[in-house]
Amino acid sequence: MKMRFRDRGEAGRMLAERLKDMRGESPVVLALPRGGVPVGYEVARALGVPLEVLVARKLGVPWHPELGMGAIAEGGALYVNPEVLAYADLTNEDALTVAQQESRELARRVRLYRGERPLPDVRGRTVLLVDDGLATGGTARAAARAVRVLGPRRLVLAVPVAAAETAEALRREEVDEVVAVQEPDRLGAVGVWYEDFYQVDDEEVLALLAQAHHHPEASP
Repeated sequence: MKMRFRDRGEAGRMLAERLKDMRGESPVVLALPRGGVPVGYEVARALGVPLEVLVARKLGVPWHPELGMGAIAEGGALYVNPEVLAYADLTNEDALTVAQQESRELARRVRLYRGERPLPDVRGRTVLLVDDGLATGGTARAAARAVRVLGPRRLVLAVPVAAAETAEALRREEVDEVVAVQEPDRLGAVGVWYEDFYQVDDEEVLALLAQAHHHPEASP
């Protein structure tokens, strides 16, 4: 292990340093709640650009919810990992059943976090899709597909720490670029790269969004 971040705030500030050359592109930061929002807040504040959330949900194997077999994102984007389906002896129909169940929680979070606010218009713009880490990449894939539909000029996945193999796969298949402070060959769990990897709650997400939207230079 090269370095542990103190918390998501520090990780976001270090990530922003890696992204500072993109300030001239006037990007939009779309953070994945919940854990990506404190990171995205620091990135947006440092670059002086808009912050908004894009909601995605992991699809867990029914008898082992922590094992992700795919993900969904708002707008109907879906990613299913065929290797995990085969390992768990599941079908695409099984994955779709879980996706339908998770879609209700996804819709609840969209209403809670954005209310009547639509996603910002990112057509022809650079989007920084931000999370607190990239492990297997299922959620990032679904989120990237949701953003692609919106027509950005350039889509950059930005995370403090990313599994090197997953980052390379996403560069080839889903996004224009992956920017990470660290890309270890052996990631393990994202949380081990943080000294304080506390559970981010809805209240913190809403507070950070409110702070970001109170600044004219950081409003969609």
